[in-house]
Amino acid sequence: MLKITFIQHDGETIETEVEPGMSIMQAAIENLVEGIEGECGGSGSCATCHCYLSEQWSDKVTQPDNNESQMLEMVNDTTAFSRLSCQVKITKEHNGLSVTLPESQY
Repeated sequence: MLKITFIQHDGETIETEVEPGMSIMQAAIENLVEGIEGECGGSGSCATCHCYLSEQWSDKVTQPDNNESQMLEMVNDTTAFSRLSCQVKITKEHNGLSVTLPESQY
């Protein structure tokens, strides 16, 4: 099991244990982490799973493809570290990953 920490907009942290191969969105939903909606079920077509990776982790995950980049253009409050959590698969190298959630998904 890998440890992933979700940081709510208000600073509350939620530590979870997840299996490699899951997306960040799946990890959040299975661990009942509020703030990740995932309305499209992980197909990358709604952007309700927007999250921020820290600079430390953003280079350690796959980079966004064209579809994800286009979806992120429709999101409020994006940063250079914004990602759709459904598009980031967790691997063994991501143990200790920290994910910050936005104030709102809308």
